[in-house]
Amino acid sequence: MTNPFEEPDADYSVLRNSQNQHSLWPAVIAVPDGWTAVYGPGLRADCLASVREHWVDLRPSDVAEFLAAVSR
Repeated sequence: MTNPFEEPDADYSVLRNSQNQHSLWPAVIAVPDGWTAVYGPGLRADCLASVREHWVDLRPSDVAEFLAAVSR
């Protein structure tokens, strides 16, 4: 059995959680609780491009907001 997270020709979706973290997710697997599909399903390369474009701050949003507040 192959790993569904490593199939180059499979369809994927991009998921996002409440902390604005993103995940590349195989389209054949149900979206887990706490995550929302924000792109796809589509080609792995297209989904990775979407992640690179939209997930530019890798910190959880709570951390980013706290650091922004204390630096004012």
